[in-house]
Amino acid sequence: MLLKYFYDENLAQASYMVGCQASKEAFIIDPARNILPYLNAATKEGLHIVGALETHIHADFVAGTRELSQQIGAKMYLSDEGDADWKYENIGNLPHQLVKDGNEIMLGNISFQVMHTPGHTPESISFLVTDGGVKAEHPIGIFTGDFVFVGDVGRPDLLEKSAQKVGTADKGAKDMYNSLSKFKRLPDYVQVWPGHGAGSPCGKSLGAIPSSTVGYEKQVSWAFQHEDYDSFAKELLDGQPEPPKYFGVMKRVNKVGPNFLEDLEKPKRMNDITSLNRYIEEGIQVIDTREAALFSKEHIEGTINIPFNLAFTNWAGWIIDYERPLYLLTDPYKLEEIQMALQSIGIDKLEWYMDVDLAIRMTSELESYHDITPKEVKELISSEGAQVVDVRYDSEWKSGHIEGAQHIMLGDLSDRLDEVPNDRPLILQCGSGVRSAIAISLLQANGFKDVHNMLGGYARWQKDMN
Repeated sequence: MLLKYFYDENLAQASYMVGCQASKEAFIIDPARNILPYLNAATKEGLHIVGALETHIHADFVAGTRELSQQIGAKMYLSDEGDADWKYENIGNLPHQLVKDGNEIMLGNISFQVMHTPGHTPESISFLVTDGGVKAEHPIGIFTGDFVFVGDVGRPDLLEKSAQKVGTADKGAKDMYNSLSKFKRLPDYVQVWPGHGAGSPCGKSLGAIPSSTVGYEKQVSWAFQHEDYDSFAKELLDGQPEPPKYFGVMKRVNKVGPNFLEDLEKPKRMNDITSLNRYIEEGIQVIDTREAALFSKEHIEGTINIPFNLAFTNWAGWIIDYERPLYLLTDPYKLEEIQMALQSIGIDKLEWYMDVDLAIRMTSELESYHDITPKEVKELISSEGAQVVDVRYDSEWKSGHIEGAQHIMLGDLSDRLDEVPNDRPLILQCGSGVRSAIAISLLQANGFKDVHNMLGGYARWQKDMN
């Protein structure tokens, strides 16, 4: 048996290739939308990808299962568990098999036993793997998807918060408790291969190492330390981070089927600054992907700054309107990578791009904003009645905040602009100054011009004010 690990740092998402050297065949577990890494790896190993196994209808990225099936004819193995609301749709023309608890799938000498493990979602399944190539009678590992992570378990509240399915969080917590009881009966030596790592919003305390074992998780994970359901459910549901807005979109896209990448048009290059300014005036969303330090010094009025870094995909999903065309101001050499990141969360309407350095050079009047220290913030509050707007997550706000600050989480800012005062200086603040820089660009693009970014965020405020 061959096992290969693939990890997308932007999404904190893991996928896997399992190969049988005897049959020269391979499965991909929870593939991402960009299937090229799997094709390259299979070619290198002399394997033919014959199937793609999906643990559930994902909410945080566009799955590549249908892409593999459409491009190379891989058979899709999809869950047939859960209620009618969460069944896969539009799969009839692609090779597929719907699977339930107890079903066995064979890859050469390797057996994949389906386990229904609801909790994160009603249809969630895991795959228990036994390597028959070495004549093993016992399983070697389990692909858990978003069921069990290293040090954590999948959150059960996404359907309620992202898909507005009222009451599903409590039911999901009960399902998770029962699924974990089933998981605990597995041999301690069974390896655990989860679908996400640290940084994923699919849980609240995911570990940064890629794998674990059943026995280790039973010993150290908080989820296995509770002796009764009530205390388990309380810890499971309390303190979960706000799910990004795009989670609801992803759930729908993966249920009905995403666009195939070959059908998407390539973005066109623009060199006309007059046309760009006209598009901005007409309300087209234009994203500048430079780092915040450059954007703060000079940028085109009406543009929004989402720096292209490891947090780009998350905040793009929060801020970009999926239904409207998208324009980018960026380094053309990074365009393909940025487009791939956007497509990974289903943002397919990228129509134009422009070299950001060229756009800046061609623009006569540029905007900017200033970074100020916590001490300068205090002076501005005292002298001009400035308003601090805290854009951190709710859990951060509850753990401590600046007296008199207004709390609007960054991902909600676009929908709550009418709550932001426009008659006094505004000071944007987060944990370190990164999210508040994005927030400033959003406010400036919507007509709030007297804005400042607090350096170092709340951590520096606590240090400087003590």
